[in-house]
Amino acid sequence: MKTFEQLGFRGRLIAVEGIDGSGKSTQIYLLKRWMELQGLKVFFSEWNSSVLVKAATSKGKRRELLSPTTFSLIHATDFADRYERQLLPLLKAGYIVLCDRYIFTAFARDTVRGCPPEWVRGIYDFAALPDMTFFFKAPLETSLGRILEGRPELKYFEAGMDLRLSPDITESFRIFQGRILEQYLAMSTEFKFHIVDASQQIEPQQALVRDLVSSFIPLDQFRREKA
Repeated sequence: MKTFEQLGFRGRLIAVEGIDGSGKSTQIYLLKRWMELQGLKVFFSEWNSSVLVKAATSKGKRRELLSPTTFSLIHATDFADRYERQLLPLLKAGYIVLCDRYIFTAFARDTVRGCPPEWVRGIYDFAALPDMTFFFKAPLETSLGRILEGRPELKYFEAGMDLRLSPDITESFRIFQGRILEQYLAMSTEFKFHIVDASQQIEPQQALVRDLVSSFIPLDQFRREKA
């Protein structure tokens, strides 16, 4: 698999990954705002956001109708739609595309849910690799605390309750997200993740992300032309 740069695209794609509550969404939002203030051509895309399938996914979750295989295929459909209609055109046009989760989310989650790893990877073999991938590594208790600070309870699927790991939703979260964390760590060398200590305060994490992005990507090439 090659990156978008290796394939000759004018743009660059940066992805962030991490377990739920790792703080990755906050970090990519701050990176986007910083890039916009720098006058860069930047676009943001997030996991499970395609209009084409979002309604079906929400309905299936509410009624608890989704098997691991169905879950995997729906997310793959969502990704393929965004990849063809959003990501590729913008990368060809010379944008920096920021993705809150990329194919590695599927590699980790679907495998933990019991789908064969080779099968999952095969579904996404049309996708190029990001030019940079940040993995925000957070302790389980830190992630759990952050989620519960923002809302009263855990969500059914983020806690892996569909897998019947534990009748206690908090314990199920620890088991499920812990297994996902193991999958990410196993992939980190293979896919050259930039690992960020997500237990740190927000500011030092963001400073590190900006420094790494500035070192790896020639940002001046992506500035908007002045009118």
